[in-house]
Amino acid sequence: MMMTMAPSNLIGVDVGTGSVRAALVSSNGKVLKSYVIPTKTWNPAPDHYEQSSDNIWSAVCECVRNVVSQCPREHIKGIGFDATCSLVVLDKAANPLTVSTSCSNEQNIILWMDHRAQAEADFINSTKHELLNYVGGTVSLEMECPKLLWLKKHMLEQTWAKAGAFFDLPDFLTYKATGNASRSICSAVCKWNYDAIKASWSADFLNKIGLPDLVEKNFHLIGEKLSSPGNPISGGLSKEAAEAMGLLPGTAIATSMIDAHAGALALLGARNPENPVSEPLTSKMAIICGTSSCHMSITEAPIMAPGIWGPYKNAIIPNLYLNEAGQSATGVLMDFVLQTHPCYGQLLQEHDSNGKIYAYLNEVLLGLKEKRGLPSVHMLTAKLHIWPDFHGNRSPLADPTLKGMISGLTMTKDTENLASIYLALMQALAYGTRHILDVLARSGRDPIRSILLCGGLSKNGLFVQTHADICSIPVLLPHETEAVLLGSAMMGACAAGIYADLKTAATEMGGTAEVVKPDMSDGNRDYHERKYRVFLKMVDDQRSYEKLMTS
Repeated sequence: MMMTMAPSNLIGVDVGTGSVRAALVSSNGKVLKSYVIPTKTWNPAPDHYEQSSDNIWSAVCECVRNVVSQCPREHIKGIGFDATCSLVVLDKAANPLTVSTSCSNEQNIILWMDHRAQAEADFINSTKHELLNYVGGTVSLEMECPKLLWLKKHMLEQTWAKAGAFFDLPDFLTYKATGNASRSICSAVCKWNYDAIKASWSADFLNKIGLPDLVEKNFHLIGEKLSSPGNPISGGLSKEAAEAMGLLPGTAIATSMIDAHAGALALLGARNPENPVSEPLTSKMAIICGTSSCHMSITEAPIMAPGIWGPYKNAIIPNLYLNEAGQSATGVLMDFVLQTHPCYGQLLQEHDSNGKIYAYLNEVLLGLKEKRGLPSVHMLTAKLHIWPDFHGNRSPLADPTLKGMISGLTMTKDTENLASIYLALMQALAYGTRHILDVLARSGRDPIRSILLCGGLSKNGLFVQTHADICSIPVLLPHETEAVLLGSAMMGACAAGIYADLKTAATEMGGTAEVVKPDMSDGNRDYHERKYRVFLKMVDDQRSYEKLMTS
């Protein structure tokens, strides 16, 4: 008599900027059910963005309960968590501790996009410490050390002196799930200036930047023990967390990842169905396109690239090096340009949502191309150019002070005018990706052969084709669209022992992808070469204006 094996399912949990999501995922990488709950964000002062760990954890438990409600608990073998790289502060009794000028303990998370710590980032960068070489030469004010230094300088008595633990949000989630305060190398090396090459925190660095308190008691406040993503956390799911989630105590819990990195893991595992020979993970770039965009690629040997974070050893897959670049505002920037145009109100009334407006604008652009007899829709912007750093440049210039620029504006207020600006912005974001690719290539990285996209912008066909055309390489769109949730489930599968390691989990669960090929015609390539030169000249011009005004 043949025995039937019980199904092996995983839970992926993703805490994004504005919501918590959970998914029930099969061991072969199929998302079976998902659920989402919005989270609270406070903006009590300019550049201050704060959240609540209690609010987020409550939403996590509710999302998990929902997706497992029809699944036997014994079928859930593992859970993976990812989240934004936001700073969670707890007091000595592990209760929320304020990070806010309002002094509310409910507001105990400094959100990743919070920009209050510019002066602290500038000071850290002025030290020229060797660890800064691993963040492209300059630490970002969005990383944790500048935020920690801000808390020490501005909230010494009410927060810093009372703190019992500082967590990256992904690590806070595994702490709440298990009671184990171990940290992930992913968060530590990418956002906390952990020295992955020496596999240790740097007391010299923390002392030099004015945070010697973090060295005390074997780095107790920031993590005495660290582990690679996907490794099981001792003890698994605690009894208390299991009751809150509707699961069995002891269920395997994986060491966490940052949300974009979980998405990158899933994307890099996706296969090109047109290529019978599996491409190595190191030949791909994963781009997670949401509010901002993260550009991730891994290499066998470390690559030092100016303005690009990394090389981060073990950040995603053990013994491989991650280079992480990004654009500070992409999806949110497209929405901003749309919503500030004079015809937005009428378009919203006619089409109900921004997504439907973008689909309509794509049709408008195709109509304009035909009307003007142009060989490519891209040629509609020959006299319209955008530098897209309205919220500063994350990569490869690593300059948060840069501003946006538009050349070629007219007094026209109609839909065709908006469509042209929208197209020029989309092109600018793709030129930004090419800029990142060019800096990596000049730094000695082997050529990237394909780009894999996920996130809201990946659903826009024109955005995808624009990236393929401007970067002159195929863009792959995985058939499983929930890449970040899938990446978290891959970690759960690794922790549960279903797959031996994350690399195997990625290739076995990644599935296949749709391939979007670039337009390599001479006319199209020549046009984009010229526009790319304009793109690079715009930032030089901006800096020359600043020099004139400050000299």
